[in-house]
Amino acid sequence: MGRPKPLVKLGRKTILQHVVANLEASQVDQIVVVLGFGAEKIIPTLKGMSCQVVVNPQYILGMSSSIRCGLSAVNPQARAVLIALGDQPYIPPEIVDVLLRRYQKEDQKIVVPLYGGKRGHPVIFGRKYWPELRALKGDVGGRELLHRHAQHVLEVEVGQEGVLADIDTPSDSRKRGL
Repeated sequence: MGRPKPLVKLGRKTILQHVVANLEASQVDQIVVVLGFGAEKIIPTLKGMSCQVVVNPQYILGMSSSIRCGLSAVNPQARAVLIALGDQPYIPPEIVDVLLRRYQKEDQKIVVPLYGGKRGHPVIFGRKYWPELRALKGDVGGRELLHRHAQHVLEVEVGQEGVLADIDTPSDSRKRGL
């Protein structure tokens, strides 16, 4: 991208501001934003938003270190954690709420959105899986747990490709706009 993705503008907001605003408009109880590289430039852009920012000093170790950092800031009474990516601004709050309702209604402990037969984000992990999330190493996320606990994964067809769409290049940010 040539600069930190969270600072890339989509319309009047940055990519990360869109992600946080969508979560703010959902039924999520707590929003924890984990930052690594360039955190000092990103933090001011979140001023006034209802999120808790934590800085991952070990971000160089990969996604797993950010998951551990985020989990350490989650309310100890929380029953589940919803892991959303900071480069997916096209997930509306309604999709987040659908996933939350399904988590609350079903016996499953991992809820993942599906679009066109493909799994996307955000993913909800029940508290039971937190020790395994904390034990992840390297530049991996929770996908390993989806394979390991396939019988406990509830796939929810959401009918919106935003659960698959992330922004990795400048052309990605121009394709869709907001």
